[in-house]
Amino acid sequence: MADVKIRKLPDWVLTHFQSLARQAGHSTEEELRDLLTETVLRAQWEFADEADRIRQELFEKHGVFSESAEIIREGCDQRR
Repeated sequence: MADVKIRKLPDWVLTHFQSLARQAGHSTEEELRDLLTETVLRAQWEFADEADRIRQELFEKHGVFSESAEIIREGCDQRR
């Protein structure tokens, strides 16, 4: 696991997260770790949702795509 040190963080920002951590009953470090992890996971879920949306659009427009490996093999066999 990586360690991170953040310099020049405004005091009020740290105070905010210390307060949130206290309310949740855990350390400031854990609060910040959870926040960073949730931020990355949210981005990954948004990416996956967008990919699903695009896949659905393509399916509605073009239907099911055929397996390309077989078509590529046939093309290779024809050139031999």
